[in-house]
Amino acid sequence: MFFLLEVGTEELPADFIDSAIAQWEQRIPSSLEEEFLTPESITVYGTPRRLAVLIAGLPNQQEDRTTTIKGPSAQAAFKDGKPTKSAEGFSRKQKVDIADLEIRPTEKGDFVFIDKKIKGQPTSEILQELIPTWITKLEGRRFMRWGNGDLRFPRPIRWLVILCDDQVLPLQLVNAENTLISDRISYGHRILHPAPISIPHASQYRETLQTVFVEVDQAYRRTTIQKEVNTMAKNLKGTSDIPLDLLTEVTNLVEYPTAITGKFDEEFLELPTEVITTVMMTHQRYFAVKNSQGSLLSNFIIISNGDPIKSEIIATGNARVIRARLADAQFFYHADCSKPLDSFLPQLETIIFQEELGTMKDKIDRIMTLSQQIAQQLELTQQKYEEIESTAMLCKADLVTQMVYEFPELQGIMGQKYALVSGESEAVAQGIFEHYLPRGADDIMPQSLTGQVVGLADRLDTLVGIFGLGLIPTGSSDPFALRRAANGVINIIWKAQLEINLAKLLDQGSQDFVAIHSDKKSPLVRLEYFFIQRLQTLLQEELKIDYDLVNAVLGEDDPEFRERALHNLLDVRDRAQFLQKIRNNGRLDAIYKTVNRSTRLASQGNLDFLELDPRKVVIPKLFQQNSEMSFYEELVDLLPKTLSAKSQRNYQLLVEGLVKITPIVSDFFDGDDSVLVMDKDLKVRTNRLNLLGILRNHGRVLSDFGAIIKG
Repeated sequence: MFFLLEVGTEELPADFIDSAIAQWEQRIPSSLEEEFLTPESITVYGTPRRLAVLIAGLPNQQEDRTTTIKGPSAQAAFKDGKPTKSAEGFSRKQKVDIADLEIRPTEKGDFVFIDKKIKGQPTSEILQELIPTWITKLEGRRFMRWGNGDLRFPRPIRWLVILCDDQVLPLQLVNAENTLISDRISYGHRILHPAPISIPHASQYRETLQTVFVEVDQAYRRTTIQKEVNTMAKNLKGTSDIPLDLLTEVTNLVEYPTAITGKFDEEFLELPTEVITTVMMTHQRYFAVKNSQGSLLSNFIIISNGDPIKSEIIATGNARVIRARLADAQFFYHADCSKPLDSFLPQLETIIFQEELGTMKDKIDRIMTLSQQIAQQLELTQQKYEEIESTAMLCKADLVTQMVYEFPELQGIMGQKYALVSGESEAVAQGIFEHYLPRGADDIMPQSLTGQVVGLADRLDTLVGIFGLGLIPTGSSDPFALRRAANGVINIIWKAQLEINLAKLLDQGSQDFVAIHSDKKSPLVRLEYFFIQRLQTLLQEELKIDYDLVNAVLGEDDPEFRERALHNLLDVRDRAQFLQKIRNNGRLDAIYKTVNRSTRLASQGNLDFLELDPRKVVIPKLFQQNSEMSFYEELVDLLPKTLSAKSQRNYQLLVEGLVKITPIVSDFFDGDDSVLVMDKDLKVRTNRLNLLGILRNHGRVLSDFGAIIKG
């Protein structure tokens, strides 16, 4: 059987269509599976005016099946061989005779069971129950009610097509006084074929709508748009950028795509490329065209949902619209360029960053302070220090320019342009743009030191301030994008290889916050925990480190490892990646047993975790076996290797030393002259525990071996 459901609507938001398709692709198969229905295929379609699902190969009816149902315990169901009220109630509920009950053993004793035969229901009846839930359980933003009903959907639902093969499946969707009744009547393209169209058979859905200028297959529309844009660009002797997000949005705005070329006045090409492409792509949803040198042409490509015969009229109308937008942008650009960038700084006092944290001018002052602290940690030259100071001072100045006020997407980009016009250095201008990077998970990273330092300061100021106010992200709610900010801090430090003590910056920032907000508590502890969570997520999800190895470098409830991680983010990343490497090549297995066994036994002693030199805590004259002296001597030899590994972050040196000491420790535990660690003599016992404690501490330079799970 072929089954078709089409939900016809007013024009849906473009971003809802892909979301709805994804939800149906997940929900519909699982709901059918729960009803013991397995179709051959399920295809979900979406256009601006409809969502549809076509299911092929559905059985007409569920197969009959037998299910085993567990009842009360045998003791409760029968007394002296006779059924109790409990047994009678169970059989009555399951609509079976008492004689059909069987007693079967389980892990918790004997229980009553029934093998119940269930006759398969007609598929059509099951679908009538499922369809309303498929529609009403869709989720998304900006849902609305219409009429006087409570039915919620992104746009009003106008028709329902529900077919099982060539038969209409009766169903009503009630919305207060309005009731939608299922039918076979759909509607074609709003302009090219506004009349109703009858779907003769579910399997003919796509082909039928194609005859009325509607292509329901969004993947096909996307491919068609790509081909037509590329062809049009080639005809203009150029190429076109086809950003994925723009392509996706345009695909969901049209039912019958037609590519049309338009043109604007070449005088507007004097504007920065980013301004023109923002107007075209973000505001008008046009595709830009570039020549072979990568420079913009004064042409653009529109994907129209109108009548192809009227393409010339459509192109003229769109050219008129974009000319007005570009003329405005040109005016803003010239007006902004007429003044130096720093002349905009006083206006930042009129923009509130956050009510309790003050204005953007206040934020700039804090960013400058944090930038200075970071620059001091990096021990930069005076020239770099001055470049960072200028970048920090000017990084938000473009927020009050006319261009950015009209086109907020250009913040940072226009700051860079205006800085160069104002005579600032290339390093300062680049830093103004790059301090916003990365803007998302897949964005480019800042390449300049000015952008990296000021970007870190900006994010850290936001994190300290918002955490200080107690506005901490919970679940999926993160209105200030603090997770993204923290991820940005970590990734910038990692990618730029910056030797920065994050713990020190968080501590100083928290102190400065409390100094201003004396009624608030220090956010330091919560910030540290938050960054540890972010580190855990990035190490696992971005760097693909096994979860137990991540726990091993961050420590499971071990403050020392957490503190060490925040003091040096490069080191915690390097150790995690190194652990993954030696796990993959088998080197970890060679040392795991020895270090882990030593770690467990060393917990019986009280040796400080930071002590690495056996000569300070082990007394050789207390040795009773040669294995103890050999162990001690190897630990002495291991010390310089471990110190070098720690200072150079070259942990291969440490592992080589641990591999070398492994057979010595094995003899200490199990060899011919092995020892009993927990000797009755307290001094001897402590001496041996200190040997093991020193080895444990050398292992801890790399990780907490107790957190590693042996495969």
